[in-house]
Amino acid sequence: MSAISHQTNSTDERAVRATSIPRVLVPYAEARPLIRDADLLLFRRRGLISIAGRGEHSHAAKAAWWGDDLFCLEVREWHGGRAVTLSSQVQKFPGAIDVYHTNPADRWTFDRAGATSVMRRLAGCAYGYAGVASAALLHLPIVRLFAPVDVRDDGANGRPPFCSQACAMSDRIGGGVDPVPHLADALTLPADLARSPFYQYRFTLTA
Repeated sequence: MSAISHQTNSTDERAVRATSIPRVLVPYAEARPLIRDADLLLFRRRGLISIAGRGEHSHAAKAAWWGDDLFCLEVREWHGGRAVTLSSQVQKFPGAIDVYHTNPADRWTFDRAGATSVMRRLAGCAYGYAGVASAALLHLPIVRLFAPVDVRDDGANGRPPFCSQACAMSDRIGGGVDPVPHLADALTLPADLARSPFYQYRFTLTA
């Protein structure tokens, strides 16, 4: 399995850069053919998850092609694991879905089909409310001073996954690349994915 090597000096510096990316607004119809299987979809909304992660994204999902149809694979609150058309989500959240290219310039050996398959198999699973609450809590500065950072992915805690955990897990298990090696999947928030060099911002979808 490949691991990502981070070149920056501090997590806080990466957080600043991740939130200062100029937005490139692209209509969905134009962006659609440019999106590939397993590309990362990050939803911008201010809330507990984005604040705890020191970023601007509160939800993470993956893109997947099924024939000529482009889907959004996600584990979402109130719904759990599911597959919905990406176009329906753009209509619901215009200008709020950032598309990140996975494995830019093919720097890593990555299996897009394998990563997408793992996300597909999560359809129907419950949403990890307890897991996301723990991850958000452990990201808070005062807690980080006293709690050791868990980087292990081999000890499943039996909880269902939450959104960004599912995305990290699919790329690690199915794709063969750990996008955030300094953090366990179960502690990975959307902002952690945005800061990973394994993903590169491309554009923001508009209706």
